[in-house]
Amino acid sequence: MRIRVLDILHQTMADGPGFRTAIYCAGCKHACKGCHNPQSWEFNAGKWVEVEDLLEEIEADEMSDVTFSGGDPFFQVDAFTELARRIKEETRKTIWCWTGFTLEEIQASEKMSQMLPYLDVLVDGRFIQEQRDTDLLFRGSPNQRIIYLHGTPPEDVIPGTVALEPLR
Repeated sequence: MRIRVLDILHQTMADGPGFRTAIYCAGCKHACKGCHNPQSWEFNAGKWVEVEDLLEEIEADEMSDVTFSGGDPFFQVDAFTELARRIKEETRKTIWCWTGFTLEEIQASEKMSQMLPYLDVLVDGRFIQEQRDTDLLFRGSPNQRIIYLHGTPPEDVIPGTVALEPLR
C-alpha cells in the first residue's frame, strides 16, 4: 500500500508537542482560504511512498512521535489507516493527525472513521482565515479543535483541547 507524500520532516516541533516525524501528504479538496500549505492541495504532487518504507523511517527515529498532515490524510484514509495501525502495533509512538474534516464528519463516514482508533489526537476543522489567531498552539483558527480521542489529555493541556471518552 502506498501514500502520496509531499515531504517527511524529522524531529520537528511545529507539528505537535515534543519531537515528531511529520508525514505531509498530497491532496486536499478543502481549499481553505489562506491555507499555509496550498501546494499540498494537488493530489498528484509529491511521490508515492510505500507504507512499509514510511514505517521504517518512523521507527528509525526513536525520539520522535508521529504527525499526519497535508494535504489531508483522510483523502488517503486506507493507506493512512494501515500506517497508523502498524505504528500502534509496532511502536509506542503517539499519532497526531490534522484534517479539515470535523470529528463529526469523520464519525459519520464508515470509511473515514476506520482511522480513528489508531489516532491519539485529531486536530479537526477547516482553517478560517477571517478568524486567524497566531497565538493559538497547533491550530490556525479557534474553530479548530485539539481532540484527545481516547481519554484524558496530559496535565499540561493545550488551550482548545477537547477530551472524549475512549472510542476503542
